[in-house]
Amino acid sequence: MTAEEVKVLDTTLRDGEQTPGVALSPDEKLEIAKGLDELGVDMIEAGSAVTSVGERQGISKITAEGLDAEISSYTRGLQSDIDSALECDVDAVHLVIPTSDLHIEKKLQKSKDEVMEMATDTARYALDHGLTVELSAEDATRSDRNFLKEVFEAGMEEGVHRICVCDTVSLMMPEQIFDLFSDLSEFVEVPLSAHCHDDFGVAVANTISAVRAGAREFHATINGLGERSGNAALEEVVLALSEFYDYRTNVDLKGLLETSKLVEQHTAIPVSPTKAVIGANAFAHEAGIHAHGVLTESTTYEPISPEKVGQERRLIFGKHTGKHAIENELESKGLDASEDQIEEIFQRIKELGDRGKLVTDAEWSAIVDEVMGRSLEDLVEIEELTVTSGDNVTPTASVKVRYEDKVFVEAGVGVGPVDAAINAVRKVVEGISNINLQEYHVDAISGGTDAMVDVVVKLTDGQRIIDSRGSNEDIIKASVQAMLNGVNRLLWDKKLGER
Repeated sequence: MTAEEVKVLDTTLRDGEQTPGVALSPDEKLEIAKGLDELGVDMIEAGSAVTSVGERQGISKITAEGLDAEISSYTRGLQSDIDSALECDVDAVHLVIPTSDLHIEKKLQKSKDEVMEMATDTARYALDHGLTVELSAEDATRSDRNFLKEVFEAGMEEGVHRICVCDTVSLMMPEQIFDLFSDLSEFVEVPLSAHCHDDFGVAVANTISAVRAGAREFHATINGLGERSGNAALEEVVLALSEFYDYRTNVDLKGLLETSKLVEQHTAIPVSPTKAVIGANAFAHEAGIHAHGVLTESTTYEPISPEKVGQERRLIFGKHTGKHAIENELESKGLDASEDQIEEIFQRIKELGDRGKLVTDAEWSAIVDEVMGRSLEDLVEIEELTVTSGDNVTPTASVKVRYEDKVFVEAGVGVGPVDAAINAVRKVVEGISNINLQEYHVDAISGGTDAMVDVVVKLTDGQRIIDSRGSNEDIIKASVQAMLNGVNRLLWDKKLGER
């Protein structure tokens, strides 16, 4: 049998942007939209055109790009919202009408008859102007089911193309969602869609239940972004439908990680390492028994191949690491270590872990180099670092770095002295090699005014991603050292690999 197709409406640019602290520029919206289109989503809710001039500029940039995905704007039941959407030349509108007694009486302060009229009038207006209309019931899971059906029936009589049920504040569990959608799928004559929020941590489960009960479209966001606790995470839903059920989407699973990182970059909302599917630890193994098992047969501790979703397997070295993982890593680097050397590396890693330290990639490599007698001098060395900061002064940093027989001098500004120093070093690094900073965080701070600071950074050269640490009483020096330790490690690994 051929798997049944389920359409995907991505609302990262609308509901996702409503994540507290997130605001996307028109150009950022366009870049994310292009990434979503390349990923293969069927519909992109590009924003709410009535919001602002900037929002309309962002939506218009997307509609002008000629993407394959249907581009829609969120609208309320107001003709002015439809006009704003038309101004942006969208293909469709996501027409959202509150249907619960709570929203009708307290938010709208209208009667049900007035709400019904609002729904039909705006739907008819949008349809008359050539728009595809998806009629959504806001707070549908707290609505009287008979009234919900009346609204949907009136919309279908007007000619709306799709019907959507919104679990606006996540007030149904999966079995309740299954019951609701089973009932509505027998009644609704156009494609039925699910829009689930994650207030109780069941948005993905609810979305899957809705599909199993008859929904043939769902709304989701990349990385599960959204108001409060977020929306259903697109990457989790599409993977689950692919792996466990006889449904298919047009989403390219291999592009999930790349799209996730694009959204993470522009929203500045970091993805938890333990996030399913696209988290940094989703295919990472430290515990000895797990690492040994996955190296022997990957399916022992991996439900799917990491490459399926654009990920890579990572072995993390720490106090739970076993000797088998160490042996495997050394062999993969072409290093022939003796039993005594493996034991020495094993013990040093255990000691670091027992002190509560993260064993970064750079530290792992330094231990291996020392134990195996590989003397690797720094390829990149800092010769000067100057930082200026103060009241009414833009934090500025300048660095002078030597790489082989060349000297690089760069300057950077930032929101603070650390940010300025990192930006200056980043410019130097990008001039030396294609190495980019992905993450920065302060790992540990001891007590006292002369506190020792540990800074951990995540760097990538496009082929590998490594962690590196810098420690110093001065957070600026610790930050710069973390960067350079990682850069040296990546450059040395590249050099050794070319030999």
